[in-house]
Amino acid sequence: MGLIGSLTLDQLRVLVTIDDVGSFSAAGRSLGRVQSAISLSVRTLEEIQGVEPFDRSRQKPTLTVVGRVLVDQARVVLASADRFAAIAAGTRQGLEPALTLAIDALVPTAPLIDSLRALRQTFPDLPVSFSSEGVGDAERRLRDRSASLAFCLLLPVVPDDLMAYRLMDLELVPVVAAEHPLARAGRVLDRADLAAHVQLVLSSARGSEGPSYGVVGSRVWRFVDLGRRLDFLLAGFGWCKMPPFVVAPYLAAGRLIELYIADEAISPTGPLAIYAAHARDQPLGRGGGWLLEDLRRRLVR
Repeated sequence: MGLIGSLTLDQLRVLVTIDDVGSFSAAGRSLGRVQSAISLSVRTLEEIQGVEPFDRSRQKPTLTVVGRVLVDQARVVLASADRFAAIAAGTRQGLEPALTLAIDALVPTAPLIDSLRALRQTFPDLPVSFSSEGVGDAERRLRDRSASLAFCLLLPVVPDDLMAYRLMDLELVPVVAAEHPLARAGRVLDRADLAAHVQLVLSSARGSEGPSYGVVGSRVWRFVDLGRRLDFLLAGFGWCKMPPFVVAPYLAAGRLIELYIADEAISPTGPLAIYAAHARDQPLGRGGGWLLEDLRRRLVR
């Protein structure tokens, strides 16, 4: 029997059940107890707390004003206690107490959303937290232990201290708004052509700290999230390389134009690998392992 000071979870459960079923006798039947035991529980609660949750002046006990507030709070406490017990039971069965996810901006979210929905249905009591990160920040969160599983690019190579599972390859498309000067060049572009214009670059939330990949010149605007970079791209402020799943509808509508670049170091012909990763010394629990395998199956399909 749980205690909150001298208040028990059982007393709260009795209080809530009376409100749910409408009477002391019905609460007794619902909880498998005699009515006198229900009355004793309520009387003990009243004596300990110094309040009267029920108005007994009528034939059917009704909640007082303070009683309604207490019942609402009792529901919150009982739900938290049930969640506490469920997390403890899951941990005994190999389920991690919490799963903290970090995702790089370039990682496609549609299959991940489907996998997270399935994870919630399979492990409804597993607390999951999620954050979208700038380039390199998901990897950094694995190292400072603020994330247990990351979906990210690992450039230039997979670090030795991480376990990484290749999920998919991502081709980036160089694009610019239809009204931008580069869209009207009418020829294959070289490094000098691009360096004369603003490049919209995905960056770490820590700004320009760390290595830069694919940056052409000094005219760089940095963005942490893909959506805001897309806004500025569509507004004609600069050019950048974007995932096809983001720009396809804008290319089809003529709002964006694909650029053709002579220098393959700027527009790589090879794909970028997207990984699921965790710290080598912090293996995944059942929830994280299940999510990883589910996502891999979806990406293969």
